[in-house]
Amino acid sequence: QVQLVESGGGSVQAGGSLRLSCTASGNTDAIDFTGWFRQAPGKQREWVASVDTRGGRTYYADIVKGRFTISQDVAKARVYLQMNSLKPEDTTMYFCAAQVGYGRTWTNPADFNFWGRGTRVTVSS
Repeated sequence: QVQLVESGGGSVQAGGSLRLSCTASGNTDAIDFTGWFRQAPGKQREWVASVDTRGGRTYYADIVKGRFTISQDVAKARVYLQMNSLKPEDTTMYFCAAQVGYGRTWTNPADFNFWGRGTRVTVSS
C-alpha cells in the first residue's frame, strides 16, 4: 500500500507561481512512476506530468510544457510540481498518483494505483 498527500495549493493571480508537493508513505520503494493530474468541475481528469522514480525521466502534457516542472526527492519520497506562468484555466484540483508495477502508460489515470485526495489551485485574472 502507498499513501499520498498533496500540499501547496492556494490562490494566485494570473502569471504567478505555486509549488505543489506530494509526499508518499507506505511501500514507497514499489513506486515506478508518480504523476500529477488535474480535474476541474464537470470535466474529465487530465494528465499533467509524470516522473520515473528510478530513471528520473520526466514527461509533460503539451498544455503545461514550458510552464510546469516536475521533480522528485526519492530519499524523502516526495514529488514536486513547480507551476509558473499560471493561467485562469489552470484553476482546478490537482492530484498526485503513484503507479506500482509498470503500467501501459504514464499518462492514463487507469494505469495509476494510488491517489491523494488533491489540493486546490485557484488562479484569478
